[in-house]
Amino acid sequence: MYIVVNFNNQLNYYKMRKILLLFILTFLFVSCNQKNAEEVSYATTDLEEEMSPIAQQSTNESSESKETIEAKKINKKKIIKDGKLGIRVSELEITKLRIDSLIKKYGGYYANESFNNSDWESSFTLKIRIPSVSFENFISDIEQGNGEILYKEIDARDVTDQFIDLETRLENKRNYLIRYNELLKKANSVKEIVEIEEKIRGLEEEIESTVGRLKYLNDLVDYSTLDLTISKQKDFKYNPTKRDKFSEKLKQSVSRGWFGFVDFILFLIKIWPFWVIFPFIFYFWKRHKSKKIKN
Repeated sequence: MYIVVNFNNQLNYYKMRKILLLFILTFLFVSCNQKNAEEVSYATTDLEEEMSPIAQQSTNESSESKETIEAKKINKKKIIKDGKLGIRVSELEITKLRIDSLIKKYGGYYANESFNNSDWESSFTLKIRIPSVSFENFISDIEQGNGEILYKEIDARDVTDQFIDLETRLENKRNYLIRYNELLKKANSVKEIVEIEEKIRGLEEEIESTVGRLKYLNDLVDYSTLDLTISKQKDFKYNPTKRDKFSEKLKQSVSRGWFGFVDFILFLIKIWPFWVIFPFIFYFWKRHKSKKIKN
């Protein structure tokens, strides 16, 4: 009886050890898998942070609210003003001096200036750049002078949306450029360096182009352009065609006649072989004619 009980106790002891060992192995396996999963997660996160600046920047762009964009439009209203004006005056030079003084008064300048003088009209064609804040006052001062307005055309173009779009793109491209420069410092292979430098070069070219476009639009907004023509009509005058004196014409005629006579004599001398054979031709023709009459 004692032997049987002892045997059962040993059997239970071995079973408990096996269960305990199995439990320990299961715990270790689960812990290792969790650790590996965390390492993979961390590695993926680091890779995304290193290699996806554009995706992160795009997410930041989309977070800008519509209210902010509308506020930008209100605060940065950009209008390009252009105009054409034609005036007929009685005193062209005085009017031109007055235009010069008005341009100096309003801080403008001539982009182009040309003068045309014909039999029926004298005119100045002027391309004037005036600060946009003074554009209407400048035109009003011109119209108050003496002269008849032949035509007038004023245009205003709202380019606010273009400004906001270009400025937003410029800011984003500069952020991309900063990010790519940071990635270039961390590049480990020649392939990565070449690819990142190619991206940087493309971004720099796009930034230069965008900056140039913004400067051009800013200039058109800050300075308005007026194509001004001021003209003066002339009284018709008959201008007879000038002719040489009779004595000069007579000299020319005598000279040309003499040269013509000399040329004719030289031509006759030039055909001397014909004069040699002409008597023989005339003789045979005369003889043939005589025989024909007799018959």
